[in-house]
Amino acid sequence: MLTGVKMSASFGLLKRCLSALCPVGFRSQLRRNRPVRGPVGGRRLSHTRAAQRGPLEGVRVLDLTRVLAGPFATMILGDLGAEVIKVERPGAGDDTRAWGPPFVGAESAYFLSVNRNKKSISVDLKHPRGAGVIQELAGVCDVLVENYLPGKLHQMCLGYEQLSRLNPRLIYCSISGYGQTGPQSQSPGYDSIASAVSGMMHITGSEGGEPVRPGVAMTDLATGLYAHGAVMAALLQRHRTGRGAHIDCNLLSAQVSCLTHIAANYLNSGKEARRWGTAHESIVPYQGFTTKDGHLVVAAGNDRQFINVCNVLQLKELTKKPEYKTNTLRVQHREELLHTLSQRFLQEKTADWLRRFEGSGVPVGPINSIQEVFSDPQVKHNGLIQEMNHPTAGRITVPGPAVRFSSFAHDEPTPPPLIGQHTVQVLRHALSYSDDVIKTLLDSKAVTQNEVS
Repeated sequence: MLTGVKMSASFGLLKRCLSALCPVGFRSQLRRNRPVRGPVGGRRLSHTRAAQRGPLEGVRVLDLTRVLAGPFATMILGDLGAEVIKVERPGAGDDTRAWGPPFVGAESAYFLSVNRNKKSISVDLKHPRGAGVIQELAGVCDVLVENYLPGKLHQMCLGYEQLSRLNPRLIYCSISGYGQTGPQSQSPGYDSIASAVSGMMHITGSEGGEPVRPGVAMTDLATGLYAHGAVMAALLQRHRTGRGAHIDCNLLSAQVSCLTHIAANYLNSGKEARRWGTAHESIVPYQGFTTKDGHLVVAAGNDRQFINVCNVLQLKELTKKPEYKTNTLRVQHREELLHTLSQRFLQEKTADWLRRFEGSGVPVGPINSIQEVFSDPQVKHNGLIQEMNHPTAGRITVPGPAVRFSSFAHDEPTPPPLIGQHTVQVLRHALSYSDDVIKTLLDSKAVTQNEVS
């Protein structure tokens, strides 16, 4: 608990921050135009859909993240109905807007993939009035998500301690490379580096080959999923306590926690992990095989399934060999067994093998190209191809949400925004700024509005 002296000092610091961010004359304008509202979370719903509302309808998220982990987390929150206000720097915006080719019109496909259901405001955080706008927005938002280097926003008077005094109900989620404290906390976080440091690359790659970076930024994506889940839990906690929280989410912790059984193997037995390609260290056969025209994966997780594999392959004699009777024995004799199975799989095409395995009780699947993935009837059925009309790029297509609800549908997504597309709209509706105040901000270059919108 803060003592009287400490509390006085804290409010003194906050007052100095506010004074630095907003000149006196401008602050008086903001006070005259500050929105009249009840407690955070009790305001009018920000998105109105005639039929169904998402579970986060009425929750407002201030998104100060860029690249992948943070935008992925906030996109999921937006998919669930939250109003997501994405803050971008004037001019360049989110780094991924320039990550291409491919581009769809002038828009990077990378950016388009993780930024639907968001509004974009363009704010110069280095401008005193720009930082003041962010403080005002934090006062009317339920959640703030950021991925700045730890301590950076505190220097701008936009840290958790400062903003939580203005809005005690604020849930402030910090995403970093290594955590808010500790010996590496000041190191920048990048997926490939965190994947290497966390051991993920050490266990990824072909057997006997070099370490390999996963084909998609799984460390970033896992961190985004952790952040989204943590925000949801904090919202539930706030419902009980009435207070917000500071969430420390980082790439290193997310990836190390995802090592699961690999980590447990080492921690409990001292056994160092190695690379297995598509194979499994503890189960045989459980890996990819080359066919006459492609590849497929077979996952025989128990003895019954192994027998069924042998029956489908017309290699019933393998089931009678004592060295293959149990999974433990098959692991011990994996080299000779896999050689026999591999030779057999080469004799038929992938589609033929898939037909043969139908009804066998053995999990199998083709190793699809991306083109084959989005031609798959189940992928289409699950709504994983989502189309939207973008204001400049025209009709765009992105991968859709992974989770479906019985209570609402993801059938009206809004397209990823242009830089600063919604600046004036957000200032007017979320903060009730007058036209004069908005014009002053635009003239000072503290904020910018996209001319296309």
